[in-house]
Amino acid sequence: MTVTHADVQAAGERVAGHVLRTPILEISPGLIFKLEQVQRSGSFKVRGAFNRILSAGSLPPAGVIAASGGNHGLAVAYAARALGVRAEIFVPTVASPVKVAGLRALGAEITQTGAIYSAAAEAAAKRAAETGALPVHAYDQPEVIAGQGTLALELMEQAPGVDTVLVAVGGGGLASGVSLGLREDVKLVAVEPELIPALHRALLAGHPVPIEVSGVGADALGATQVGDLAFGILSGAGSESVLSGAGVESVLVSDEAIINARRRLWSEHRLAVEHAGAAAYAALLSGAYRPADGERVAVVLCGSNTDPATLTG
Repeated sequence: MTVTHADVQAAGERVAGHVLRTPILEISPGLIFKLEQVQRSGSFKVRGAFNRILSAGSLPPAGVIAASGGNHGLAVAYAARALGVRAEIFVPTVASPVKVAGLRALGAEITQTGAIYSAAAEAAAKRAAETGALPVHAYDQPEVIAGQGTLALELMEQAPGVDTVLVAVGGGGLASGVSLGLREDVKLVAVEPELIPALHRALLAGHPVPIEVSGVGADALGATQVGDLAFGILSGAGSESVLSGAGVESVLVSDEAIINARRRLWSEHRLAVEHAGAAAYAALLSGAYRPADGERVAVVLCGSNTDPATLTG
């Protein structure tokens, strides 16, 4: 099973009119933010959710079902409401209260179970088998990956001179989709918290491996293992991807760096993001990724589902 650039292009046509073409902001010469935190439902996840549901054709009476740390659930619930479909969402107990409240506001049926995402995913899979609902995976389905890649198609049109794109990684759906949407000469930097290095460990091992999950990014980047499809793309196996060109670089950032980046995004630029949304920028501020002289960098701010009262803390 593969995902290609053509799949990303098809996804772009399919989701047009359902998702926002999010703006870019040039912060300084050679540094651009892709403001995906203003996307519908508060994160990039709605791109993959719409593409998965719209690709399915006729849907079962039970509607759609998903497991999520919060953002994916919000995206699926938003897409389901927009398309007039029932949605059932399973979230772990670590899910942000802001995200759970958002799910309720969107009319989704919510079940909170398990301490981490994988436990919620197991419960959702069991429920889907019982009801026949269409599963919408948080990161490891071809349609979801292709949908997330539409972000990169936009970015290449908006900032054609970019050399490098930094994205946060949880299960790998965004990074793998973006890799497929970029030009071959653009480098992808995959940024993960030190406490949740799912892709980093997989690249070292040569295959996905289970990890422990903790830290400030756990609710949104808390996959215990990078997805098989995503790993295949990001390791250069199978699908055509940016890896055949400029390549991918995996870097890790501390929780302290993420907290600082989030605080500075608010204090210096008045951009409100969640911790996961600040992870990619943390790689620049902390020096985990150091651009070369003249290198033009785009940072994806991937989500904003957070409590505004915590932005300065």
